[in-house]
Amino acid sequence: MIDKNNQYYAAKRQTQITNIIFDIIIYLTLAFVVIATVYPFWNTIAISFNDGLDSVAGGIKLWPRKFTFQNYKNLFLTDRIPKALVISVSRTVLQTVLSVFCTSLLAYALSRKEFVIRKPLTSILVISMYVNAGLIPGYMLIKHLHLIGKYSVYIIPALVDVFNFILVRTYINGLPDSFVESARIDGANEFKIYMSIIMPLIVPSIAMISLFTAVNAWNAWFDTYLYASNKPKLHSLQYVLQAMLQASQNQSANAADANSMAVAAQSGASSTMVTPISIRSSITVVATLPILVVYPFVQKYFVVGMTIGGVKE
Repeated sequence: MIDKNNQYYAAKRQTQITNIIFDIIIYLTLAFVVIATVYPFWNTIAISFNDGLDSVAGGIKLWPRKFTFQNYKNLFLTDRIPKALVISVSRTVLQTVLSVFCTSLLAYALSRKEFVIRKPLTSILVISMYVNAGLIPGYMLIKHLHLIGKYSVYIIPALVDVFNFILVRTYINGLPDSFVESARIDGANEFKIYMSIIMPLIVPSIAMISLFTAVNAWNAWFDTYLYASNKPKLHSLQYVLQAMLQASQNQSANAADANSMAVAAQSGASSTMVTPISIRSSITVVATLPILVVYPFVQKYFVVGMTIGGVKE
């Protein structure tokens, strides 16, 4: 009996030791992943607050060596930045609201089994996601729609996103049909059913596709280059930042090479010069910060939500 108890406690201690070792390995692995993920962005922030000429010398890790706000001053004191910021913010808000509404409404319509042509329409949408017409046909379509050089070119082409449509339709298909049937018995039309019944139940999927749409709209710059490059009042923030970065790189190449600037920085020369590495870092922080602020508020919706007010089938 004593031997069995000793064996039991020995096995228990061995299991505890194994669990502790396993937990240590897991925590060390997670710590490494966190450091590898956070460090590049933290280093970018440090460089963005460092003197531009001094940054060329390298060696900046976690903290700025010569702290300055000059990089951000050069960004926000530019006349184009405030106007471009208004365009990007308004575009992001409008595109997100309208795209999410139209996409989710289409997903509800094509999720109804009584809609006889739902399968052909769904197939056409899915095919359009995999087979792209190309840049030139797309440009010609926008031109024939008379959207070139207009603010609506940011909104209308993005009203329906096929990938988001598939996500929302799949979520709606998982809801009990009793919701819709009971609403129809009460005399509600399809739009009323969608607004009052379906939309509150698919909030997690709506929040998820809203984040996807907002990120894409905020980061977009190529459509500005294609359709509104000759309209300065329609330039988005990302397009202006891209142009400033390119101009900084060209000026740096024409003025002096990187080695000479590094030697000047190491010799203790003081400068408020904006270099490609400093402007690139500050641009990265400015472009990323809004997404980092919004993401924590919608993160919880990435977990599939439970059906609200479920009924028995």
